[in-house]
Amino acid sequence: MHQGNRTTISGFLLLGLSRQPEHQKLLFVLFLGMYLVTVVGNGLIILAIGLDSYLHTPMYLFLANLSFADISSISTSVPKMLMNIQTKTQSISYESCITQMYFSIVFVVIDNFLLGVMAYDRFVAICHPLNYVTLMQPRICVLLTVIPWVLSNVVALTHTLLLIPLLFCDSNILPHFFCDLAPLLKLSCSDTRINELMLFVVGSSVVTFPFALILFSYICIVKAILRISSMEGKQKAFTTCGSHLTVVLLFYGTIIGVYFFPSSTQPDDRDKIGAVLFTVVTPMINPFIYSLRNKDMKGALRKLINRKHSCL
Repeated sequence: MHQGNRTTISGFLLLGLSRQPEHQKLLFVLFLGMYLVTVVGNGLIILAIGLDSYLHTPMYLFLANLSFADISSISTSVPKMLMNIQTKTQSISYESCITQMYFSIVFVVIDNFLLGVMAYDRFVAICHPLNYVTLMQPRICVLLTVIPWVLSNVVALTHTLLLIPLLFCDSNILPHFFCDLAPLLKLSCSDTRINELMLFVVGSSVVTFPFALILFSYICIVKAILRISSMEGKQKAFTTCGSHLTVVLLFYGTIIGVYFFPSSTQPDDRDKIGAVLFTVVTPMINPFIYSLRNKDMKGALRKLINRKHSCL
């Protein structure tokens, strides 16, 4: 592979979502609004779950972790992008870029694992309700929460350790709004075949295994629901997993739509579209899905809002 000029670079230039100066104010307002909605929405869900003892159950423990991951995911990229737009600079140091890439991987991967864990929780609740307390006892719930965080950090650390030895010779310009792994590999003048192989193998595993668990869980859930004789019982069972299923369809529908269907968009544009959907749009929509489709969550949020009003 061409090695180019081997001068060590100290940072990168992030081109952002658009190079047109007239688009910058619109992008700033749009992404600031989405960032605030995401932080407030997911923050309210975490607060409501923490303050309402009725929601101290495995399902809402996993949901609180998902909300925290969503806040963290959008916070790895959007604040830096907003600062760059406001200060009219595009630079990011090498160390900050690697750190940003590490945490962006962690929080996208953790979403995959948590959605799989939440599907398993719904499978146990609907298919084995009499054994739910035994199968989802506190010790097991803690393990199901901690293991995804550990695995997501292992995945991110693997990619980071493989990236650090790479050389960036000819250019330091990233056609992206944050330091994502794929654009960094394209920019490197070193041999990235091992990195690309690991990206494919680990990336496929991170998506495939949780998706297989989700698919298996929902096949069993649908079979169990169809065996329920009363229509009211069927509706109640569907309601308990409706919010999670909606989030799953949104998350994996995005993966399929962006990365598996042929598109006329350039690869760089496709990477940016995928990144915006995963790190900005999905975290923003999740609180609306869980608050609008979940009666318990709506009740907890009402209590939280009423409590704030009574304190004023």
